[in-house]
Amino acid sequence: MLILGIESSCDETAAALVCDSRIVENRILSNIVLSQEKEHRPFGGVVPEVAARAHLKHIDSLIMKAMNDAGVTFNEIDGVAATGGPGLIGGVIVGIMSAKAIASVQKKPFIAVNHLEGHALTARLTSNVDFPYLLLLVSGGHCQLLIVEGIGKYKRLGTTVDDALGEAFDKCAKMMGLGYPGGPIVETTAKAGNGTRFDLPRPMRGRKGCHFSFSGLKTAVRRQIEKLGNDNMSSQDIADLCASFQQAVGDVLIDRCKNALNQFRSIYPAGNTLVVAGGVAANKSIGERLTELKNDENFRLVVPPAEFCTDNAAMIAWAGIEQLKSGNTNSLNFKPRPRWPLDPNAPAAIGAGVKA
Repeated sequence: MLILGIESSCDETAAALVCDSRIVENRILSNIVLSQEKEHRPFGGVVPEVAARAHLKHIDSLIMKAMNDAGVTFNEIDGVAATGGPGLIGGVIVGIMSAKAIASVQKKPFIAVNHLEGHALTARLTSNVDFPYLLLLVSGGHCQLLIVEGIGKYKRLGTTVDDALGEAFDKCAKMMGLGYPGGPIVETTAKAGNGTRFDLPRPMRGRKGCHFSFSGLKTAVRRQIEKLGNDNMSSQDIADLCASFQQAVGDVLIDRCKNALNQFRSIYPAGNTLVVAGGVAANKSIGERLTELKNDENFRLVVPPAEFCTDNAAMIAWAGIEQLKSGNTNSLNFKPRPRWPLDPNAPAAIGAGVKA
């Protein structure tokens, strides 16, 4: 089975060709990602209108490059998968309409993929992980712990009640004048820092359940910046603050994941795999902290390669393969969804709002 995947939910325009080879290394025939980082950097974050226009400008050429790199024609594909949400609705519309057009002309199945499910299933693309497994989904827009039971079958254990982790990274970087995107810059800057210098809070640590909160941690960083004085902060001050922030984040993630592992094992006693997915999963410091937890708790930790943690079309194509094999397709009347929870039956988390 060969699927064309299209991703345009935020600030990366991407196209990929993926097949269902039994050999992992042979699955991805092409994977093209065009970042809009330069377009959004002057604004310190993603501007939806700018993102949508950039997607519209580049998507056709990226699809053709992906097809050419894979050495296949539209006649040879078995379906077209595109991110149908959640995401910035303008960008999602661009990807969906492109996919619908190709599917309609070529008379191929069309699959609208939940962007979060694309992240959730990436470990099956790169590591052949079996169901069920525990998922820590950490990105710019989401921070959740879920049990992945099967295609389209998710049980949410916890979510952020305010900021997503990637959002907190970006906002802290902006407050320190480090630029955009914040996550990679904070990680790099923290390498020269002392993670014990600043006593930052660990929101939710020690509490029951698996919910997250990062707003208070972000506020504590701002107060430290004000105390030091924005104009008086040395490079060492900034490095120490970045390292202290990452240390606090790691402590919170370990605590929340421990609770989630206990809940997961109470439902699936033989369950032994934690998958980390989403853009923040590319952070090596977080990976090292979770490796400590893995050694303490004796479970399998799976983190996809960094290029498949951030937004890409290979994960969308693979999710399309999984959906198509399960007999799931969408009509061309599918409406793009700015919100699309993996577990629509999860109880509302107080304060979480649309990020639930």
